[in-house]
Amino acid sequence: MTRIGTTAAVFLCIFSLGIATVQAQATDQQNVDWPVYGGQSSSNHYSALSQIDRDNVTRLRVAWKCDTGERGILQTSPIMVGRILYAYTPTQKVIALDAASGRLLWKFDSGIQGTAPARGLSYWSDGKQSRLFAGVMNFLYALDPATGKPVLTFGENGRVDLRKGLGRPYRLQDIALTSPGLIYKDLIIVGGRVPETHPAPPGDVRAFDVRTGKLRWTFHTIPHPGEYGYDTWPKNAWTTAGSANNWAGMTLDEKRGIAYIPTGSAVFDFYGGDRIGNDLFADTLLALDAETGKRIWHFQEVHHDIWDRDLPAPPALVTVSHHGERVDAVAQTTKQGYLYLLNRTTGEPLFPIVERKYPASTVPGEISSPTQPAPVAPQPFARQLLTEDMLTERTPAAHAWALKQFRTFVSAGQFVPFRLNQQTVVFPGFDGGAEWGGPAVDPSTGVIYINSNEMAWTGALVPSKPTQDSGEAIYRSQCAMCHGMDRTGSPPTFPSLVDLGGRMSARQVADRVRKGGGRMPAFPNLNDRQVDALVRYLRNDGANYPSMAGTKASKKNLDGASSNTNTYEFTGYHRFVDPDGYPAIRPPWGTLNAIDLNTGKYLWRIPLGEYPSLAAKGMVQTGSENYGGPVVTAGCVLFIGATLFDNKFRAFDSKTGKMLWETQLPSAGAATPITYMVDGKQYVVIAAGGSKEDTVPAEGYYVAFALR
Repeated sequence: MTRIGTTAAVFLCIFSLGIATVQAQATDQQNVDWPVYGGQSSSNHYSALSQIDRDNVTRLRVAWKCDTGERGILQTSPIMVGRILYAYTPTQKVIALDAASGRLLWKFDSGIQGTAPARGLSYWSDGKQSRLFAGVMNFLYALDPATGKPVLTFGENGRVDLRKGLGRPYRLQDIALTSPGLIYKDLIIVGGRVPETHPAPPGDVRAFDVRTGKLRWTFHTIPHPGEYGYDTWPKNAWTTAGSANNWAGMTLDEKRGIAYIPTGSAVFDFYGGDRIGNDLFADTLLALDAETGKRIWHFQEVHHDIWDRDLPAPPALVTVSHHGERVDAVAQTTKQGYLYLLNRTTGEPLFPIVERKYPASTVPGEISSPTQPAPVAPQPFARQLLTEDMLTERTPAAHAWALKQFRTFVSAGQFVPFRLNQQTVVFPGFDGGAEWGGPAVDPSTGVIYINSNEMAWTGALVPSKPTQDSGEAIYRSQCAMCHGMDRTGSPPTFPSLVDLGGRMSARQVADRVRKGGGRMPAFPNLNDRQVDALVRYLRNDGANYPSMAGTKASKKNLDGASSNTNTYEFTGYHRFVDPDGYPAIRPPWGTLNAIDLNTGKYLWRIPLGEYPSLAAKGMVQTGSENYGGPVVTAGCVLFIGATLFDNKFRAFDSKTGKMLWETQLPSAGAATPITYMVDGKQYVVIAAGGSKEDTVPAEGYYVAFALR
C-alpha cells in the first residue's frame, strides 16, 4: 500500500524552473519549518520569515509545481518538517515531497478512496521516534514520516477507527477527520465531521495516545447525566442527539496546556423541537485541559442554534494591550461576521458582549432562545441586514428580478427564526462571514486578518410531508436539506439532482450515497434496500415505487434509525443569485479585513476576488466567495488564495491592504498557503485544486513560489 520512490507514472513533479538561488537575508536560520496546521499550535498563520518582503515580492516566480495526477477538490494546507513537505492528494493519499524541489519521496495509499475534504496533517516527535498522523475518512493513521509506512503498533495495524467508542453501533456512523488532530505532549486530540441530519453520532472530542492509539480521554459535547450542561438539553437527549462536533480544527496554548476547541450545531440544524434548551456544548468555544479533557471554561456563541451557525475555524491566540496591561487572548471568528476576543485563561470578554433580544419562533414545537450574544466591538466584518437598497444593480433586469424576489422574503437581520412556507434571508450566508480557512494574526502588532464572504442565502421550513414512496421519504429526511425539496439544489454549491438518471448510473448514485463526496457525508445508516429505493427515486425523476409500508424496514431503519423522523423539513440552501448566476446583492461579495485587536478598530477593508466574466466588462473589485485563509509574515506581506472564480494567488501589504502581486493558479486555490525556508531560501506553497463550486473536478496541484 505504500510506494517509495522518486518518480511515479501518474505523479508529475516539475521543478527547477530557472529560479536562481537567493541568499538568506537577516535570518537566524537557514531552515525554518512549518510544522503545524496553521503554522504554529496557536493557529496564528504567522511566519517570522522576512526574506520575501513588500519591496521584492514582485520578483516571486514558480519554484516548483507538483501535479498529483488526480482530479477532485484539494483544500490541504501542508506541513513542512525537516526539509520534507507532507500533504494529501484529492483522494486522500498521503504524499511526501522534497520541500526545495517538489520531488516525490513517497506516497501512502490506504486503499480507501477519500471523498471528504482533507485540510491538513499532524506531526509528533519525542526526538527519538516520530509519527505523521493522517485522517483518511473515518480512520486516523499513524505513519512513519521517513517512509510513509503505517506504524503497526498504533491502534489496529496502524490506524484507529473513529466510528468506534461513540456509544452507538459503529458501523452505522459516519465521521471523517477533515481537519487534523491537535498534538499535545504524547496525545493527539481529534474531533471530526459528522452528518447534519438525523441520525448523527455525538460530537465527542477524544484524545489518543500517539504511540499506541489507546483512548486516553473523552469530552462529551452532548453532556451525559451528571455532567456540566446536561440540564441544557431534554432529559436523556444524549442517547439520540447528534453532532455538536469539532470539524474545523483546534488551537493549543502550549504553555498553559489548554486546548481551544470550537464546535458546530446539533442536529437537526434548522429545527430543534427535540432538543429544547441552550444545547451546550453546541456552537461553543471550549477551553479544555489538554492533559485530561476537563472543562476549564466555555463560551457559547449561539444558543439553541437553528441557523447552522457552526464555529467555522480554529481560534487564533494573540497577546494584546488592554486597559494598560498585556493580556493573553483568544480570537474566534464566526459565520455571522462577529469576532469574539476572550481572555485566554478565564474566558472573560475583552470587549463587552451583550445578549440581544430576538423574536420567538412561530413554528409549532420550537422554542427559540430569547437572546443571542453579540460583541460590542469589533464591529462585524460582514454586513448584517439585507435591505432593498442593497440589491444588485448589475443590470436593470437583474435588479428588477432581485427586487421582486426580495419582497417575498423575510429579511430582518441575524437570528430571526425560520417561518413555515416563507423564505428567510440568512446574511451573511450559511457559509459565512468567516469560514474554515481561519484568520492570520501578526503577534508583533496584535492585528488580525480575516477574509469574509458577503453572500445572501435563504431558507424555510415546511411540514413533513407523508408519502407512500419509501425513496422519497428517505430523500426528504436525508437529502432535501442540501438539494432542496424539489431536488433543484442551489448550483454549483449544492448540485441539482433533477434528471440525475441521465448523468449517473444507478451504481454511481448508490456509491455516492454510501461513501459521500466533497461536502456530502456518507449514509451508512441506510441499508441496501433503502439505498436501492433512494436510487430509484432519484434516477426516475420522482416516479413511485412499491411502498415498504407494513414491512419492518418501513417502521425502522437498521438499529432504530427512522427513515423520516423530522416534524418539519428544510426547503434547502438557496444562494440569492440572479438569473445569470451572479450575486443578487451589491458588492462587495467577499472582503479581506485588518482589525487592530488592541483597540477593536479596523485598519483597512478591501474587496477580495472578482468574476473574470464581469471584470472583462469593466466590473472589477467586486469581491467573490472565498475559502481558505491568509498567511502573514514579518516581511509585512499577507498571502492569500481562496477566491473561487478568478483562480488567483495574491500578496498584499499587511500594513495598508495594497495589493503588491498576483498570479494565476492552475485552478482555484481554496486552501491556506504555507511558508518556510530551506537552505536559506524562503518558499510560499499553496494547493490549487479547484473548489466546491467547480462543476468539473479540477486537477490537484501544489505550487511553490520563491524569489528569482
